[in-house]
Amino acid sequence: MIRKTLNASQLQQEVNRRIHRLQEIVEDGVKIRVPRPQLQEPDKTGCNWNMTNFGNAIGFERDIDAVLKAVRSEYNLSTEVKGSVNPFED
Repeated sequence: MIRKTLNASQLQQEVNRRIHRLQEIVEDGVKIRVPRPQLQEPDKTGCNWNMTNFGNAIGFERDIDAVLKAVRSEYNLSTEVKGSVNPFED
């Protein structure tokens, strides 16, 4: 399966959205802090990012791992660096 590419903010938002839609987390009213994805060498599946150190996640590790596995199978982290544009350049 070919992965779509997202930037770090988009990946963080997607993982956050999926985690906070989980029934157990909604029922418990827990707010989990989702870290920014970290670029890494592609692993054996071809995924080039990972996330660690979720905040307020005790007891929800298995649920978070499942979400992370699903998102990592669908998306890669964009490695493009956008240059700053100077509007005053001639």
